[in-house]
Amino acid sequence: MTNIKELSEIISKLSRSEDVEKFLDEMLTEKEKKDLVLRWELLKRLNDGIPQRNIASDLKISLCKITRGSRILKSDESIAGKILKSLKE
Repeated sequence: MTNIKELSEIISKLSRSEDVEKFLDEMLTEKEKKDLVLRWELLKRLNDGIPQRNIASDLKISLCKITRGSRILKSDESIAGKILKSLKE
């Protein structure tokens, strides 16, 4: 069975964002894409300092999901956190 490492290597070799988008469109269902976009939106809002209860209300998600996102951003090794930080610079 293919693992996440193989898929990560494939995505990392795509040099154009259009190709990554097309690959994700081909690989993911509409629900999976919505879930991924929702998770990214959650992380962006947490990174912007928006209160968790506001995020839960706005995005209609549980505080448990928000807590998971918060833990991700608090980790010094978080790639998502590093990306979000670089986008603010």
